Amino acid sequence: MLINVASVLAGLIGAGIILVGVRAFWAPQAAVGFGIPGTRTEDPNFQAWLSVKAVRDIASGVFILILLAGAPTDVLGWFMLAATGIPAGDALIVLRNNGPKTAVYGIHGATAAVMLVISVLLLVP
Repeated sequence: MLINVASVLAGLIGAGIILVGVRAFWAPQAAVGFGIPGTRTEDPNFQAWLSVKAVRDIASGVFILILLAGAPTDVLGWFMLAATGIPAGDALIVLRNNGPKTAVYGIHGATAAVMLVISVLLLVP
């Protein structure tokens, strides 16, 4: 039962990160919500870097969905555990750049915590 819940949550994380990536292409101003102060979404150089991040977000989400569809539960669990480093790293980046604590803990930290819980649920029999 818990594995089913964890699988659904993993699928939601995968779909969510794909949407974050796609949104960066059609609404780059949404990047302000990442939490880095002074983000200038109108800058073409920033938009190029945002596109790089968007592609990586989309690919990460697709990886989760592929593993969800065809891999054993423990493989998905290990991938989710490794991928937890992404939002944890994002939180540190925002913190280091004096971003809002709501973004550090409420967005990135909370995502990392949820992913960690999902990983444990998928890995513990």
